Amino acid sequence: MKKIALVMGSASDLPVVRKAAEILDEFGVEYEMHIYSAHRTPLEAREFSVNARANGFGVIIAAAGMAAHLAGAIAAGTTLPVIGIPIKSEQLGGMDALLSTVQMPSGIPVATVAIDGAKNAAILALEILSLEDAGIAAKLEAFREKGQKDTLLKDKELNQ
Repeated sequence: MKKIALVMGSASDLPVVRKAAEILDEFGVEYEMHIYSAHRTPLEAREFSVNARANGFGVIIAAAGMAAHLAGAIAAGTTLPVIGIPIKSEQLGGMDALLSTVQMPSGIPVATVAIDGAKNAAILALEILSLEDAGIAAKLEAFREKGQKDTLLKDKELNQ
């Protein structure tokens, strides 16, 4: 089974990225976490992305705030799917990170989730891996069914 990379631009992004790790733990999928900055450690970020496929990764999740160039910098070095998580900042509420992550040049795509949307980033990464892994696909089906049952139960409780 391929593993998932969780890369963040700063240690301050860890509380958000940890939510993706929790989902991956729940699904029993192997992952690695790294801190690489597109600006402070560009050579290391590039080396990581260039070697990601050979190192057994199937998807890379890249989280960054403010200028948020990390997902694009990672995507420039690999043909693996890259999912960007824009991180909320005090200055602009994460809109700067969202726009920096989603506005990639043609030919270098980055799938982008909501601001601080780490859970959805993990689920999207799992959906990508499920194309070749029936076990992950089955766990995703069960996850969706549980979400449906939980929502209907809350509706029933509300209306009693």
